[in-house]
Amino acid sequence: MASFTIEKRNKANGDIRYRCKVRLKKSGVIIHTESQTFSKKELATNWGKLRCEALDNGTPYSTQTVSLGALLNLYYENHSLWENTGRTKRYVIMMLMDCDISRINCNELKTSDIIEHCLNRKNAGTSPATIYHDIAYLRSVMKKAKPVWNITANHQVFEEAVPILIEMQLIGKSQQRTRRPTRVEIENLKSGLQRRMAYRPNGHCRIPYIDILDFSILSCMRIGEVCSLRWEDLNIKHKTILVRDRKDPRKKTGNHLVVPLLGGAFDIVMRQPQDDELIFPYNSRSVTAGFQRVRNQLGISDLRYHDLRREGASRLFEKGYSIEEVAQVTGHRNLNILWQVYTQLFPHKLHEKEQQKYSSQI
Repeated sequence: MASFTIEKRNKANGDIRYRCKVRLKKSGVIIHTESQTFSKKELATNWGKLRCEALDNGTPYSTQTVSLGALLNLYYENHSLWENTGRTKRYVIMMLMDCDISRINCNELKTSDIIEHCLNRKNAGTSPATIYHDIAYLRSVMKKAKPVWNITANHQVFEEAVPILIEMQLIGKSQQRTRRPTRVEIENLKSGLQRRMAYRPNGHCRIPYIDILDFSILSCMRIGEVCSLRWEDLNIKHKTILVRDRKDPRKKTGNHLVVPLLGGAFDIVMRQPQDDELIFPYNSRSVTAGFQRVRNQLGISDLRYHDLRREGASRLFEKGYSIEEVAQVTGHRNLNILWQVYTQLFPHKLHEKEQQKYSSQI
């Protein structure tokens, strides 16, 4: 007869976990034990019930099936599976554990269940692009069930479900962003960031927001890359710097690129204090948080920090740099992506360029 107990545990960081321990007895002797830890008591209870039922029905100990919520929890608790992924995936996994679909047995998931989940998300105002993340990450976790935990999961259901979801327009690609900050918005942001630097409850602000904002535009770097630059990687003679582990869809770790520091980017670097191994030794999240607070206070809508990267690339194109030259700055290996996504040129700039050509001919 199989039974289970749940033990509540407090982690060092204050988080609560629930460990479910399952035992199988025969003639009063324990012949099998197994346990799993969960972030929610409900998940631990559901897992315990399913395992007890499976063991009582003679299911081999090496084979098991659990609810989707329990499977998602196993993935979330195994940090080695997601520690190199972005925050979006972790957020989606946590969100899915609270959805109705999480109560379904992972080996009994049907296309109709997936459609119902997507409809519920759509009715709540979620966009098709965001719902696509739900499906993509759920599929990814279910495909790992067998090799990682020896759990049977019907991940093949997505082969049937995805085309139907696309046809029903429940999932789709995200819309291409074209947002660029205007000159007035940038000036207002700098003024707001200057006030933030001048006034803080503790009377001092270490983060040089304006230098970092200007450098982000001139270098076309992501804020995470900016805050990871090292003095040892700076080539003063050539005015270049090595950007380590630059983001790439095929490879990130070890993807080091030498990038030219154009415009005033090199001067911004050289005026930073050299008392740390990092040029900008600040938490990238703190930088973006300060930017967002000032942006919100100013009432600037639909502007993200990452849009500064697009602004920088577009400025380089407007100055006459070729797409191959701009790619050396942005780090794009796929020139089509660079052209389609990062070249949001202001049409009125063409008049200025034409006027310059005309003036040079006179």
